[in-house]
Amino acid sequence: MLSYMTNNLSEPLTQKNITDADLIGQIVASVGKKILDKTEAIETVVATLIAGGHVLLEDLPGLGKTTLAMSIAQVFGMDYNRIQLTSDMMPSDVLGVSIYDAPTQTFSYHKGPIFTQFLLADELNRATPKTQSALLEAMAENQVSMDGKTYQLDDVFFVMATQNPIDEAGTYNLPQSQLDRFLVSLSLGYPDAESERQLYSQSYMQSFKESLPALSNPEQLRSWQQQALTIHAANEVLDYLQLLVKKTRTHSEILHGLSPRAGLSLFRLSQSLAMLAGRDFITPADVQRAFYPVCRHRLVTKDNKPAKEIIKAIVHDTAII
Repeated sequence: MLSYMTNNLSEPLTQKNITDADLIGQIVASVGKKILDKTEAIETVVATLIAGGHVLLEDLPGLGKTTLAMSIAQVFGMDYNRIQLTSDMMPSDVLGVSIYDAPTQTFSYHKGPIFTQFLLADELNRATPKTQSALLEAMAENQVSMDGKTYQLDDVFFVMATQNPIDEAGTYNLPQSQLDRFLVSLSLGYPDAESERQLYSQSYMQSFKESLPALSNPEQLRSWQQQALTIHAANEVLDYLQLLVKKTRTHSEILHGLSPRAGLSLFRLSQSLAMLAGRDFITPADVQRAFYPVCRHRLVTKDNKPAKEIIKAIVHDTAII
């Protein structure tokens, strides 16, 4: 029996922790009023935000990517910017630019849209590799370097980038090194028939136009991010997590498995998912749930085989120690 059930636990959850879990549940439910039938995806985005990571959303047009981003920003009370990326955009269009002021004979830095708390980078794969790299460098280092000076981004800086998986004309695929900067990758997909029917109702159309009330704020988000780092994992759970990572590196149909950074992403997302469930410890179920969104954009398979079934098979065939 796993010892996390009986031993090595940190202190029991306090009333504050329970309240936090309930509030996060209210946040997920509030966003779910706009994005119907996608509770698991919403929870994963919220968990990624609490884990301090970034999200890559790959989906068809019209499935709610922008609405999801705006809704998450609203309920967390975060400053929000959206960039519609195109092939003619330069890094300065994202990061900002230094402008020469003739009267003072000095340069002044005009900050770009990346200086926000929540950034939606729409159609990231339409930007040139140079512009993609500038954005992803800022994501990795949480800062922007310009003219020999360094400018810090907000400490809750969060990027949700979107890609259209079928529109290949005029796009530049992200290399694996840059894909790895995203903690998770998601696809919303179509809603079920009952939920889609609700989209046509007058009540939904009216509520869709209204902004969601802020249920949290960046200061509380910072606190949750610190709290998530304290979520405990028993040795047996860590053994299970490492075994899953190892199997991606030895699988006969996978060319490149998960890196150590990807393994850390798996651990951090598992911590956040445990926090969403109101627990101060990770279970194997948390690791299993985190495994697919962490692997989805990272695994390179032979003959470009879809990774989904391989990932599912790894989880199914790996016994919980």
